[in-house]
Amino acid sequence: MAGATDAPSGDLATEILAALDKQEPILSAQAFPTLKFAEVKSALDRLASRSMVTYETIEKEEAILEPEAQTIAANGSHEARVFEALRTAMDGLTVQELESAVGDRSVTKIGQGKAFKEKWISKGKDGKLKASVDLIQDITREHLKLIQEKQTHPDSKVLADLKKRKLIKMQKVISFKIHKGEKFALEITKEETDLTGDMFASGAWKTSTFKPYNFKAQGSAANAGALHPLNKVRHAFRQIFFEMGFQEMPTNRFVESGFWNFDALFVPQQHPARDLQDTFYISDPKAALPPAAESAEDKADYKEYWENVKQVHQDGKFGSIGYRYPWSAQESLKLVLRTHTTAISTAMLHKLAQMKGPDGRPPPARYFSIDRVFRNESVDATHLAEFHQVEGVIADYGLTLGGLMEFMQIFFGKMGIYDLKFKPAYNPYTEPSMEIFSFHKGLNKLVEIGNSGMFRPEMLESMGLPKDMSVYGWGLSLERPTMIKYGISNIRELLGHKVDLGFIERNPAVRLDKN
Repeated sequence: MAGATDAPSGDLATEILAALDKQEPILSAQAFPTLKFAEVKSALDRLASRSMVTYETIEKEEAILEPEAQTIAANGSHEARVFEALRTAMDGLTVQELESAVGDRSVTKIGQGKAFKEKWISKGKDGKLKASVDLIQDITREHLKLIQEKQTHPDSKVLADLKKRKLIKMQKVISFKIHKGEKFALEITKEETDLTGDMFASGAWKTSTFKPYNFKAQGSAANAGALHPLNKVRHAFRQIFFEMGFQEMPTNRFVESGFWNFDALFVPQQHPARDLQDTFYISDPKAALPPAAESAEDKADYKEYWENVKQVHQDGKFGSIGYRYPWSAQESLKLVLRTHTTAISTAMLHKLAQMKGPDGRPPPARYFSIDRVFRNESVDATHLAEFHQVEGVIADYGLTLGGLMEFMQIFFGKMGIYDLKFKPAYNPYTEPSMEIFSFHKGLNKLVEIGNSGMFRPEMLESMGLPKDMSVYGWGLSLERPTMIKYGISNIRELLGHKVDLGFIERNPAVRLDKN
C-alpha cells in the first residue's frame, strides 16, 4: 500500500507539489492565476494536514476596472477623444459637430470639460472649438492600462481620483505564499482511516500509512429539540405564581360564548370591544347553549346566574342601576374566539362561589392562567391577531386598593421590575382600575407593563360571591417581556411562520433578574 496515491496527475494538489519542487517558495497568484480562491485553499489545506506544505495567507487590496474604464483603456479617455477629434478638424468644430465626430454625447460633454481644464482645447471668436496644442499625453488611459495589465499600481492620490470618477473599484484579493513542508514529496500517499480485519489477514497494516486521529475535531451537531423563547418565559412566570401560592386555571377553551367572554364580566352589549373589527366571531355554529344547559349537575344554579347577569345589565341589581338597555340573550350566546383569559377567571370565580369553607362561606383563593387570546388586530411589528395573556386573580375578604398596589410591587419585583407607577384607568369589569408602568432604562421612559383593578360587585355578586369578598385582577402580555429579554424588535420574529428555527435553538434558558 505504501507509495499508492489518491490523486490523479492532473490534480491541483499534485500540481502544487510539482511547482514547489521546481521553485520555493511559490505565490499562488503567479503560479495559478486563473484558479478560484476556494479551490487553491482546499488543496493547500489537504497538503498541510499531511505536513507536505506550509503556507502563509497574503491579503491586499487591488484595483479593478469598471466597464467605463475598460472602454477608456481600449479607446482613450474622454478628453483625449475630444482633443483628437478637434486636432483633425483644421477649422474647428461646433459642439453639435463635435458630438457627431466623437459619436457619443456623454463622452463629448465630460471630455470637453476636462480638455478645457487641461488647456488642450479652446474656443475661437467664431464660437467653434479648436485644439490648442499639437500633442497630449493621455495619463488617464496609461494609468488604467497599468491597472488592467496588473503592473505597478499608480500612487494612492491617482487611485483616489480614479475611484472618485467611478472608473475603478477596490477589491480585497487573497493569495498564498507556499513553502515545502516537513514531509514534502511529489506523490500524495494514501492514508487509511480504518484498521480492518482484511488488513490483519493480509498483513497490509504493516506497510499502510494511517491518518492521524484529530482529537480537536468537533463532533457533529446533535439533533435535539428546543423550547421556544415564549415557553421559557412562560415557565419562569409559572414558577413565580406557584411560589406565591397560586393555582393554575384550565385554559383549553379557545372558543367562548359572549356570555362568559363579555356579559358575565359586566361588559355591555353595545361596547366597542364586541364589534367585528375587534373580535373574531364563529360562523358555524353561530350560537352556544345557555350556561344552564352546560351542566346538568348545577342546572338550577346556572339558571339563577343567567338571570342575575340579565337583570344587572338591563334593570340593575345588587345596588347598581345597571346599563338600562334591553339585554339580548341571542347576543350573549354568540360564539367568539376568546379575547382575554378573564373569561376563564370568571368561570373559576363562579365555581368558587359554590364552595363552602369551614365558616360556611367561599374560601379565599388564588388563580392564574397563561394562554392564547385572539383580537382582530392589524398585524405590524408589535401586534398580532393572537398573543398570550398572563392573568392572575386573588379572592379574599378585606382586600383594599392599597393591598393590590403592594401585591403588584411584590409580584413584579420577583421579575426584577421595580419603581412601579400607577395610573387610574377604566375597565367595564373593575372599579377602581389601574394601569401599571415601570421606567424602561433602554428606552429612557415609562412604559406600560400591565393592567389591574378590583372586580365590580355587579360581576361578583351575580355569581353568588358574598358582599364582603373582594377580588384583585391583573394581566399583562407574555410577548412584551419575552421581546425585551431576547432583544427582539419585531413580534413576527417571535411568533408565526417567519420565526427562525436557529434562533429558537440558540437562545439560552431565561432567568428573570431578581436582584
